[in-house]
Amino acid sequence: MEKFVVTGGAGFIGSHLAESLLNSGFPVTVIDNLSTGRKENLDGWSERAGPRFQALFIDINDTDGLRGAFADASCIFHLAAIPSVARSVENPAATQMANINGTLSVLTAARDAGVKRVVAASSSSVYGDDPNLPKKEERTGRCLSPYALSKFVTEEYCRLFYRLYGLETVVLRYFNVFGPRQDPNSHYAAVIPRFTTRLLTGSPPVVYGDGEQTRDFTYVSNVVEANLKAATQPAAAGEVFNIGCGGRTSLNELIAKLEGIIGSGLTPQYEAPRKGDVRDSLADIAKARRLLGYSPGTSLEDGLRKVVDHYRHILKAADGIS
Repeated sequence: MEKFVVTGGAGFIGSHLAESLLNSGFPVTVIDNLSTGRKENLDGWSERAGPRFQALFIDINDTDGLRGAFADASCIFHLAAIPSVARSVENPAATQMANINGTLSVLTAARDAGVKRVVAASSSSVYGDDPNLPKKEERTGRCLSPYALSKFVTEEYCRLFYRLYGLETVVLRYFNVFGPRQDPNSHYAAVIPRFTTRLLTGSPPVVYGDGEQTRDFTYVSNVVEANLKAATQPAAAGEVFNIGCGGRTSLNELIAKLEGIIGSGLTPQYEAPRKGDVRDSLADIAKARRLLGYSPGTSLEDGLRKVVDHYRHILKAADGIS
């Protein structure tokens, strides 16, 4: 039976992907140093999956440790990273170590262990200051943050390892992924968990900028499906794919949608824009449709309802709302 490894598997997206693989009956090893991942995302997995599940709480820069973990693996899903533009602006060295050095370590260990394929997470941030919409894989702009640069270098390392060593690599550029297990309380939290929890607790959402900046918000199950397809499609080797929904929504429109679901009506609080943020984002997903057979199955509205239900349940359990 095929064995899969998920780096960053205790994190938001990684834990959803690892859980999907386990639920399909595959052996899965999660690797996470818990710098941004959380052990509670893995709760109950050992009891349900038994010996098919293994968690190694090591750093991805431990190349020797990775070689052992990658033994007999058919595919590595590389999602470990410090996933924040704002955090990268504040501490570019940490982003360099985790996202660039860590990717080189993962690719080196995969090559040495004889792994067939690595599916690596990139980001729509690599489009930088390119003003054209929708974003097409073959055209990028100048990076606007150390995080964006780290993902650009990740892509280049994947390209080189495929060309030089024959290690099959597939790069997925994620567009604003959201869903359960995102931490709404972090200073670097994404907008949807922050907006949702503030609205549920009767606080106005905080918007950096005028709220007219747009994003291609993508529910996490769509990203999981894209990873599964990227692991198996022969034509995907050596390619880069946008993974989004192919639609864009302004932050003001997003707040209106959330208020409609929650039944609230609070005036947002606007603050100065943050350094490094991209103004507009919209994915052209034609290539992913053609070569991966990717089709986003969960719409923005359905995903938002799932997220509201998730955080409402958490807040009720904590007596945060009635």
